[in-house]
Amino acid sequence: MPLTAGSTPALLIGPLLRHVDPVSATVWVETDRACEVEVLGRRARTFCVGGHHYALVVVEGLEPGSTTPYEVHLDGARVWPDAASSFPPSRIRTPGRPGPFTIAFGSCRYASPSTVGLSEGIPPDALDVYASRMADRPQEEWPDALVLLGDQVYADELTAPTREWLALRRGEPVPDDAQVADFEEYTRLYAESWTDPQVRWLLSTIPSSMVFDDHEMIDDWNTSAAWRREVTATDWWSDRISGGLVSYWVYQHLGNLSPQELADNATWQAMQGRTDGGDDAGPPVGSADVEALLRAMAAAADSEPASIRWSYVRHWGDVRLVMVDSRAGRVLDEQARRMVDDAEFDWVEAAMRRAVEEGVEHVVVGTSLPWLLPHAIHEVERWNETLAVRHEGRLRGRLSEKLRQAADLEHWAAFGHSFERLGRAVTSLARGEAGRAPSTVLVLSGDVHHAYAAELTEPGGLTSRVHQLTVSPLHNQAPHPIKVGFRIGWSRWARRLTTGIAKLARVAPSPLDWTKAAGPFFGNQVGELVLDGRGARFRLLVADESTRESEELQEVLDLPLADPVAAQVRG
Repeated sequence: MPLTAGSTPALLIGPLLRHVDPVSATVWVETDRACEVEVLGRRARTFCVGGHHYALVVVEGLEPGSTTPYEVHLDGARVWPDAASSFPPSRIRTPGRPGPFTIAFGSCRYASPSTVGLSEGIPPDALDVYASRMADRPQEEWPDALVLLGDQVYADELTAPTREWLALRRGEPVPDDAQVADFEEYTRLYAESWTDPQVRWLLSTIPSSMVFDDHEMIDDWNTSAAWRREVTATDWWSDRISGGLVSYWVYQHLGNLSPQELADNATWQAMQGRTDGGDDAGPPVGSADVEALLRAMAAAADSEPASIRWSYVRHWGDVRLVMVDSRAGRVLDEQARRMVDDAEFDWVEAAMRRAVEEGVEHVVVGTSLPWLLPHAIHEVERWNETLAVRHEGRLRGRLSEKLRQAADLEHWAAFGHSFERLGRAVTSLARGEAGRAPSTVLVLSGDVHHAYAAELTEPGGLTSRVHQLTVSPLHNQAPHPIKVGFRIGWSRWARRLTTGIAKLARVAPSPLDWTKAAGPFFGNQVGELVLDGRGARFRLLVADESTRESEELQEVLDLPLADPVAAQVRG
């Protein structure tokens, strides 16, 4: 809802505090018209995409370890914070203060509680409850960063209010399984998800880092070459992927970029009316609609993934986050499947090595899809990929492809070359081959609608502790078959069975092995990664599933990651 009325521009979504480093921050907003946006004396004109108006304000000159409250002004009028708000003031806290650095993380947030019907049976929104919990605590206990690991919106699972909105826009009834079709319809999803009061305040005061997963486009996005051939042959895919990638670029990716990356980004500079990254060379921002420019970017990104890098890095003192795109940049040629192409993997490995060379204590790899899965599920995905590759174009290959799509067998394990390459990169860091080994190497993921922790145990000789930490969903549910499947997936008998099947199919064995450290946990949940010097802990907070009205999160796990002390599993 707009915060102001009359002739004053209104704030529709935001503010979102996005990239924050020791000396700068970016603040993103959507407004109802073209205007000038001011934050802490820094100003930016809005830009227009498909009739919608946005701005990204770059705030520089901050002090490391400082806390600075801020307001948002549109054309000189204050529009944030709302005078009636009961939440604490929004503020920018830069890295560099003494004490632990805490990362809150999770994935898969279906709309917001106010738009989901009781009949859907979805437990309380963990992100909403987390925001309310945070507001009641001292600021020293607030997290330093929020990492959202995919499915921030669901383009293929719509709420009843959105289906009603679509029916009005399209002038005809829409079915229960309706999906969004273009950029305008995507804007509805973000407004629905990001404007409930709790999450709106949370996103205004905790810097967020985001990456997409499949539901931001469509379920099974980029599963395989066969999947792409099928979907690109349809008459609706072009508008769908264009709307999805343009909206992702505007609402999520733009805020992932640092001020220097913005200065080097050709698309952003073109939108600013600059062609060389220097002085203005065109009309001012806000005077023209740049949707065509962004649609061209999206078309290139879909057809030539190497034309854009969605992966990025966050610098947080002793902590380095390397976020890896595990969706859009896939190489899908059945004989050369890669999670990202070789050039981008080179970039990922270089970013990880550079972190160690610069002496960070914790290297955090973010990827929407888990790297280390339950063993039985891992073996099934490796077996399936082996058969699909070996028998491509023949009956067994076609049957393997059908199973792959039906069972969502498209995690890192289903891209065997990339799975092993990430393993080599991680173990190289953990052995100290790139410099003094960090205390931990941690892979954060979501997607699979439950939480667990796993630790790499083979190969040996590792100085660093290496963990997979998976947290999902923030606001959704896991159907009973999924709960059963993932519990079975960690069992010893299921591992023996699937390993035997893989051997019969002559699946190449992996030198990697891991053990479950905790889980699986079900329900809507938020993870906290607490990093303090060389110490590290993983806390898991789960919303009460017994009622949608609960405003409580239960801490069900406190797992040390950098020492051998046993985990404490609560209630």
